[in-house]
Amino acid sequence: MTTLLIILVTAVVSFFAFSNRRLMDDLILWPPALSRSREYYRLVSYGLIHADWSHLIFNMLTLYFFGRIMEEFYTAAMGALGFVTFYIGALIFSILPTYMKNRNNASYRSLGASGAVSAVLFAYVLLSPWSSIYVFIVKLPAIIYSVLFVAYSIYMDKRGGDNVNHSAHLWGAAYGVIFTIALNPAVLPRFIALLSQPRFS
Repeated sequence: MTTLLIILVTAVVSFFAFSNRRLMDDLILWPPALSRSREYYRLVSYGLIHADWSHLIFNMLTLYFFGRIMEEFYTAAMGALGFVTFYIGALIFSILPTYMKNRNNASYRSLGASGAVSAVLFAYVLLSPWSSIYVFIVKLPAIIYSVLFVAYSIYMDKRGGDNVNHSAHLWGAAYGVIFTIALNPAVLPRFIALLSQPRFS
């Protein structure tokens, strides 16, 4: 239910922000708003808005497929608010390096839930590294996809120029792995054991 609620709230807010520039400006991560006006809520609210429909749909579909599985994990370990706590933490953690790098850049803006969605996806890979992930029409083991995703994000982050915050993707992925292992250290040796036993599904 928490995953569906996050998707619903994000979709509704994004929908209204598409046609409401004031709402978009009030929620987007804009560094001067934090440093000058202390609008720290933007470290979370930026994840409620998206650039366009394709950006929103891709993020929410990914969250739907993997969030429901991870919600069960975090709820079992942390209680009813476990998954939402993880998700909000992912939004903050994934964007902080970008904010620190651009804190004096008044022309910089960032939006979208991609960092938090990456955290969910990579946490899932820890639990099920050989399960299948479909990238368009290509079927890949989750662990192979994650390696390719990290390599691509590092390359694009260094290259730049495409208006995508690849840094948030990387830090979100790192958060998903670190948080999950810290919460349940047994996940790591289990993950290593699973890697040695490839089972494509």
